Amino acid sequence: MKHPTIRDVAERAGVSKSLVSLVLRGSAQVRPEKRQAVLRAVRELGYRPNAAARSLSEQRTRTVGVLLNDLRNPWFVDLLDGLNSLLHAAGLYMLLADARLNRRTGQDPAGPLGDLGVDGLVVVGTLPDPAALGPVAARMPVVVAGAREPVPPGVDVVAGDDAEGARLVTEHLIGLGHRRIAHLAGYGEVGALRRHSFAAAMGAHGLAGQAQVEPCDMTEDGGYRAAVRLLSRPEPPTAVFAVNDIAGVGALSAAGELGLRVPHDLSVAGYDNTGISRLRHVRLTTVDNAGHEVGRRAARCLLDRFGQPAGEGSRHLTAPTLEVRGTTATPVSRG
Repeated sequence: MKHPTIRDVAERAGVSKSLVSLVLRGSAQVRPEKRQAVLRAVRELGYRPNAAARSLSEQRTRTVGVLLNDLRNPWFVDLLDGLNSLLHAAGLYMLLADARLNRRTGQDPAGPLGDLGVDGLVVVGTLPDPAALGPVAARMPVVVAGAREPVPPGVDVVAGDDAEGARLVTEHLIGLGHRRIAHLAGYGEVGALRRHSFAAAMGAHGLAGQAQVEPCDMTEDGGYRAAVRLLSRPEPPTAVFAVNDIAGVGALSAAGELGLRVPHDLSVAGYDNTGISRLRHVRLTTVDNAGHEVGRRAARCLLDRFGQPAGEGSRHLTAPTLEVRGTTATPVSRG
């Protein structure tokens, strides 16, 4: 059986072979209607590029290394979905590596991906030493997604607007009538931005004296332990804003074990709008950090870098939205 060729795709779509190549490379220079015609022809014909031949002719592997700070973070699922959707449309393939595991074994986090000859690197989440990306960025395009730490020149950053998201959820809790509000605070620049925005929103409403901040390691167990400490105080909060959904789930567990009803006795909100927050028995109020869009924009930055590798790095922030569900309400029994 003859496999469809790029010529077959061009004839089916009514365009030139060069335009088909532009679409498959993810070029932004193609009009939307032409792009759709080519992609439709690709689907109808079942066309698949010959990766080996393309790699030889282009001196590229058609692969993108994706270095995850921690594979256990559920927010990365939406980000990776957005990232892969655009990379796949451009004929590129993702190779995943766990930076946390590489560090534990003493390896350079990006080393194994570089050894495989990837064409570019997307770093997802916070790395302990972002400056280490400098030598990598000198060899290939690098994009950091979902982190806010300073990066070397030439590295693009795509992330959510953490300060705005924290403001939205804090204003929501204040608007419900809560005054004693606590924040389970995380680490890194993302954690700092959310913590500072929480404090600023409380201060803007004259509630700085009633704001409580409790450090948390951004895990479920960390959220549980931090919430137990808060809720055991003589004047516990009536609402808790957790730095992420996982810590928020830990706070829900702490409330349950202490005999508190959510949201009647305690309101709880998270951050990131992960799949966990959407589970029917959780229904956690949270901030949608636009993970899918962060991934798509990161892919777009990388594709643009392939065309124009030089230049200063750029920063792109996606707009967060508040998702109100079943864990926040007007305070009733605890004032």
